[in-house]
Amino acid sequence: MIKYKLVCKDCEITFDSWFSTSKEYEKLKKKKFLNCHICNSLNVEKTLMSPNILMSKKDVGIDTSSQKYKNIKKTINKYQDFIKKNFQYVGENFAYEARSIHYKDKKFSKGIYGTATKEDIKELREEGIEAEVIPWIKENTN
Repeated sequence: MIKYKLVCKDCEITFDSWFSTSKEYEKLKKKKFLNCHICNSLNVEKTLMSPNILMSKKDVGIDTSSQKYKNIKKTINKYQDFIKKNFQYVGENFAYEARSIHYKDKKFSKGIYGTATKEDIKELREEGIEAEVIPWIKENTN
């Protein structure tokens, strides 16, 4: 799909329109199927427009020097410290251990934390097992 900015040469209104290809625009123009939606004139032309540039996720930077970023990171680090002191780390066995606790196969004196896939979390919730996802900052990250 391609989007063109069009202008009516009679009433001077501009509007956008989508076409499957640039050839499609030319074909419709030639057959006089393009008209202004305000004055119904067939005197419609493409205008100059800037290209639409998509940025990859790599290009979208995070301003790590901003105060907002620093405050969020500080808060996340506080939560992480609390979790490390008060919960038992079970690593990648989180889903298994959560099920064991829920179905009373195991007893832990503290809660647990670890890693799980999105699918694991979804399945745990469907079974009625409470599990939450929180952001985690690796210790070697500045």
